[in-house]
Amino acid sequence: MKFSINRARLSVLSLACVSAFSASAQTDPNHSLGEVVVTASRNPQLLSSASAHTTVITREDIEQSQATDLVTLLQRDASLQRTQNGGIGTVSSVFLRGLASLDTLVLIDGVPQNKQDASGTVSLEHIMLDNVERVEVVRGNVSAIYGSGAIGGVIQIFTRNESRDPSANLSLEVGPRGTAKISAGASMRAGDTTLNAGASRYTTDGFSSINTVQYSTANPDPDGYQNVSSHASISHALTKDHRIGFQITQSEGKTSYDATWLTPVDQQSAHTNLNQATLYSDNTWGRWHSHLSYSEQSDRSFSLDTNISRFNTKADVLSWVNNLPIGDYWLGTAGLEEQHQHIDTYSDSIYSPPYDQSRVADAVFLGLEGCFGAATLQLNVRSDKVGNLAQDTFYVGAGYSLSDSWKITASNSSAFNAPPLGYLYLPDYGNPLLKPELAQSHEVGLQYEKEKQLLRATYFDTRMQDQLEYVGTKFTNINQTRNTGVEFSYRATYGNTEARASWTEQNPVNALTGQVLQRRARTMISLGLSQNLGAWNVGGDVRYAGERPDVYYDPVGPSSNLNLPAYTVLDLTLSYRLSSEWLFKSRIDNVTDEKYQTVYGYNQQPLSLYAGVTWTPKR
Repeated sequence: MKFSINRARLSVLSLACVSAFSASAQTDPNHSLGEVVVTASRNPQLLSSASAHTTVITREDIEQSQATDLVTLLQRDASLQRTQNGGIGTVSSVFLRGLASLDTLVLIDGVPQNKQDASGTVSLEHIMLDNVERVEVVRGNVSAIYGSGAIGGVIQIFTRNESRDPSANLSLEVGPRGTAKISAGASMRAGDTTLNAGASRYTTDGFSSINTVQYSTANPDPDGYQNVSSHASISHALTKDHRIGFQITQSEGKTSYDATWLTPVDQQSAHTNLNQATLYSDNTWGRWHSHLSYSEQSDRSFSLDTNISRFNTKADVLSWVNNLPIGDYWLGTAGLEEQHQHIDTYSDSIYSPPYDQSRVADAVFLGLEGCFGAATLQLNVRSDKVGNLAQDTFYVGAGYSLSDSWKITASNSSAFNAPPLGYLYLPDYGNPLLKPELAQSHEVGLQYEKEKQLLRATYFDTRMQDQLEYVGTKFTNINQTRNTGVEFSYRATYGNTEARASWTEQNPVNALTGQVLQRRARTMISLGLSQNLGAWNVGGDVRYAGERPDVYYDPVGPSSNLNLPAYTVLDLTLSYRLSSEWLFKSRIDNVTDEKYQTVYGYNQQPLSLYAGVTWTPKR
């Protein structure tokens, strides 16, 4: 689902709800209600109207940050904790509200990413930002809207879409350790047909990801990374109410990495290819809007250490979503979804027998959102059948405007996560009797919005049962976990200054033992500031993560528990507009050269200076 489709038409409902309570909200040109998001309810709505705590990273934010990859960008949000086994391109995890990556649903243009191997974790580390238009993050249980996996929340990535006016761009960037990036993109319109395409190539010699003091048997060589990504889309307006389109995205990453159990001369590498293709049709008949899409999405991985391993995971997704306004202030949603999920593997190791498994996942969902007076309401129910597992979920969210600026929100929701096929059928380690993870969440929030300021504070309490774990030699349902906390997000514009802040205080624990979950920080803070000075723009971001528990896995002896120390990292950016067509940009990552780890034994990027130019030719 492209973000631009019928954005204006469907956001009218949100505007009507706002005007029903506060006429000044629409007449004040400095009011911050212009930001429209899609993910919170599956329909375009004003950011301030979303029941769930939602944040958005726009294309302007991406360009200001000068970040290269998605994982680096997401760490700017304090509710999203990033862990990574080294530098760019290495294995990464994102903990949303203290829950594992397995429990956060990732969407690309509305299509769920279904990695079905024994990790179950989407390969976010290979998604480059040159092809990304915006990212929306919804926190909390929204399985009633999106199905399996949305316990911690949803991260939706929107790829670059068509522009009304022809445009083109070319960017070059260089940095330390042989780092270089080139990207190009173009968009055009021919009558009722619009086209957009882009490609990028990134390469670096990298640094030694593993700390050889902590793991003396590892190879101390630099761990390089290469990535080639591309995207293309075409859409055609049959009439003003009917449009068809096709879009495709691809990312190929090649990573060198170090393993803790091998010798200092051994080398390891991995090759991952992500692909997604979608054919869609958008149609409007009177007030009824319909979006029908068919997608093929795959994650193919090949690794080489002492053995050769291959993992192919694929999903075909058919989705039909319908919206119908009910009166002036309500919108009904109904939809069907069917997924065909598949995995096949190969390894030349006798300890990793191959397997080949498939299943079908079906769902039906309903939603209702709207307002009465100063109150807003969102109701969603969904019934999913994933293989032989069936689960119903719900979401109830409400808001009440206390004044033009202040609003209170509350929600109650349930969610689930079906075990990936690898958890069920991995030879010798899988468990076909696994149950789905189940979760319940309660939230209460307070929101302040005025003159291009938006502050949101949310208290949350999420409880999960039948958590999926790998214990001994088997996947099993074992733990009950709970996370309670408060999260704050703030964005504001003061003249030529943009400010951003987020702060999370949480307690993600095993509900049976009270032990803090591995690698989860209780305190996370992120602050950002950018200042426009005519042709110059300067910016800075600082992020803090508190102490986290981790485990030292001894290659020859018993494992031991330890704590990773807290860290603070400062990044700076600078850009200069040379002319209307040329932009110079530079950034310094890890300005203070902080020595820190997000996974025990794996170094993070040292002090690094990058510089580049972007050319945007005139029409």
